[in-house]
Amino acid sequence: MNTVELEVQGMTCGACVKHVTKALQSVSGVSRVEVDLANGRARVEGDLQVDGAALIAALASEDYPAKLASSAESIQSPKTSCCQPSQGGKNGCCCG
Repeated sequence: MNTVELEVQGMTCGACVKHVTKALQSVSGVSRVEVDLANGRARVEGDLQVDGAALIAALASEDYPAKLASSAESIQSPKTSCCQPSQGGKNGCCCG
């Protein structure tokens, strides 16, 4: 079992976290997903490819660009919350 940490762009609210979590859990071999909205990161554990290609592709299909996280790279602060009832953004998320 290995762990992959990703930088995920576009998360702005709790609904985004749910979408990201669901997308990552759909990847074969994933056993655990932990999403950090404040830092724009997701940690995934399981029998995974170390390059994270399948995870990145799963997030891209949901309109959340991602890349492997690097501790040397800074992460931008997330946008302020704009959540209101769904207005047709990313899979029902109002922020997309």
